[in-house]
Amino acid sequence: MSRPYTLGLTGSIGMGKSTVAAMFEDLGIPVFDADAVVHALQGPGGALVAPIEAAFPRTTGPDGVDRVLLGAAVFDDPVALARLESIIHPAVREARREFLGQHSSARLVVFDIPLLFERDVFEDLDAVLVVSAPPKVQRARVLARPGMTPERLKRILALQMPDEEKRSMADYVIDTGTTLDETRQQVAELVKNLAP
Repeated sequence: MSRPYTLGLTGSIGMGKSTVAAMFEDLGIPVFDADAVVHALQGPGGALVAPIEAAFPRTTGPDGVDRVLLGAAVFDDPVALARLESIIHPAVREARREFLGQHSSARLVVFDIPLLFERDVFEDLDAVLVVSAPPKVQRARVLARPGMTPERLKRILALQMPDEEKRSMADYVIDTGTTLDETRQQVAELVKNLAP
């Protein structure tokens, strides 16, 4: 039985990954948003709220997981972070399988996974697309976000694989340091090639 071509979509912070994901959706391509799935699983009544509370007491409430409290519980603690990931990742993997089943007749599906390389989830994909922009563009975009500081950006980048390394491991690269129209053109061209 044939299945859709599976394309992993990733990129470091501020590279335009969400914008590119939206462009795929505009072309009718089903997009699995790993971040949105995690938010739902950790939200009110979410399947991960109880296991996270059991592992990290007093980090949840009526609104689900308190991301600030949970972040403080795992920040700078590799053992705690690994425990949290062992709770989250299997649930996201299951959601990915369900998504693929729901879109089994599509020619192409996109899995938007921010830490795709960092979490070794790219092996069951047909190809990986990295969105990339020049460092100056990336920095300007991220620092324009509310509450972002140069120090915080530095910490985030330290946790992510360098952009150059991601690009070297990618099957496809889309440059988002151009105009939106040019980026949209690159996405359309890729869809035409992968899902003719």
